[in-house]
Amino acid sequence: MVLNSTVSNFILGGYLQVGNLRYLYFMLTAFLYIVMVVLNTSLIVVICMNRSLHEPMYMFLCSLFVNELYGSSGLFPFLLTQILSDIHTVSASLCYLQVYCLYTYGNVEFVNLVVMSYDRYLAICCPLQYNTRMTCNKAVMLIGVIWSYSCGIFLIKLSLTIRLPLCRNIINGLYCLNYPVVKLACSDTKVNNIYGIVTTALFFLFTLVPILFSYLKILHICFSGSKQTRQKAVSTCTPHLVSLMNFAVVQSRLDMTSVPGVLQIILSLYFMILQPLLNPVMYGMEMSKIRNVFLKFSGFVK
Repeated sequence: MVLNSTVSNFILGGYLQVGNLRYLYFMLTAFLYIVMVVLNTSLIVVICMNRSLHEPMYMFLCSLFVNELYGSSGLFPFLLTQILSDIHTVSASLCYLQVYCLYTYGNVEFVNLVVMSYDRYLAICCPLQYNTRMTCNKAVMLIGVIWSYSCGIFLIKLSLTIRLPLCRNIINGLYCLNYPVVKLACSDTKVNNIYGIVTTALFFLFTLVPILFSYLKILHICFSGSKQTRQKAVSTCTPHLVSLMNFAVVQSRLDMTSVPGVLQIILSLYFMILQPLLNPVMYGMEMSKIRNVFLKFSGFVK
């Protein structure tokens, strides 16, 4: 890929002049980032170190927590630097790198949740066949597909964006995203738009169908099965459903053109903050096996 030579850097127009309050914002942002890193890293270590958690479900969770670290690290160190800076600029190469990081993070997140819904379907609807249909080797293969697909599919979209001649360099946001960069182009962006619409439509077709199928089957088992089956379904599916619904609704593209600028900034941060905080808390608290192992590792339980 050859970087577009018409723009060497971008100006981020979403930062407000806040004076000494920047230090307060810096400390709050740093605190959130540290909490994300500690929570997700702790659960990754717990899963990797305890052999009783070396099962497909926990392997998918480990992939999810690794992705939270990847996505938050693609944003927060950059954000912390910009908060303390008087000139909010970013080089074109770093901007495109951030675009790639944040979009692959989103893809991995959603596809990982789709695979986890299929895993829960097998565990609840086909319990006798689960150990043969979802082995650790198959889980590793699926995780490899999740990451390779997500990292590969966006390279084409980014290549189309990089080749656009840009007439402006002011991005109205706190960080780089693909669509705001495309809007700066002074040439026809029809190819970018068509590719974006087609890939988005296919992406949701091949992800929403498995999710709907899995949870319709799980609901059927819940209503027709025993009380024990219903309790198992609720305990294992609740954190996954909450995470999935949050990502599908909150992370979807919303038209914020009529939203005040300050609220746009808050929402843009909320979109990137909630998932890395929500997932480790939800799974750590709701899934008893992880919670018990974590407490034992922490020394609270002997």
